[in-house]
Amino acid sequence: MTQTALHPVSTPPARLGKRLMLLADHVHPFVYREGFPHGVPPVDAVLAAGDLPGYYLEFLATKMTVPVIYVHGNHANEFVNEGEGRIAPRGVLNAHGRVIEEAGLRIAGWGGVPRYRQDGDGQYSAAQARWGLGRLAWQTRRGVDVLLTHAPPTGPHAGSDYAHRGCEAISAFMQRRRPQVVVHGHIHEYEGRKLEYTDPVSGARVLNAYGYRIVEV
Repeated sequence: MTQTALHPVSTPPARLGKRLMLLADHVHPFVYREGFPHGVPPVDAVLAAGDLPGYYLEFLATKMTVPVIYVHGNHANEFVNEGEGRIAPRGVLNAHGRVIEEAGLRIAGWGGVPRYRQDGDGQYSAAQARWGLGRLAWQTRRGVDVLLTHAPPTGPHAGSDYAHRGCEAISAFMQRRRPQVVVHGHIHEYEGRKLEYTDPVSGARVLNAYGYRIVEV
């Protein structure tokens, strides 16, 4: 379903009344330091939108007293290896393909990106995206506040190259379940784009989490 198939939403969503820390794609030097989180305002949750190394996610878990919720990216660097084999990062919550209720929010997660080459981790076909996000839509039939993804939806934040194109199944989920906020990563260079926009069909506030941001939602 394309965005033109539905009428735009004219009423902005209600505020959730939360402050979130957003991160993606880059080990930010302000965050990854001994003194962190000194100088950072209190937040309700940390949302990590993919392509962050496992050691960085575990660092956040040791430094923050709020939930750290993440989805994987397309570089398979979220794992850690400390003599126990390749394992998932500890102390953080993996939201991929499920709904997590933390900090008074219902957060649905979908990691990875649309496939852009034959091999490689963290990529999915169009059919896999439709099935997985359709299943996620069923899980969120009681509503969802935040959709956390690595790839962007189609629209203003989609990259100009094939590897960074938007995901149609994410856009379809937004139209179907109308999350108030969508947080994504994957888009490193903004190419003149704004850091956020309001989706004209679903009414969602779409935020690029690249690097490090604190936002009020």
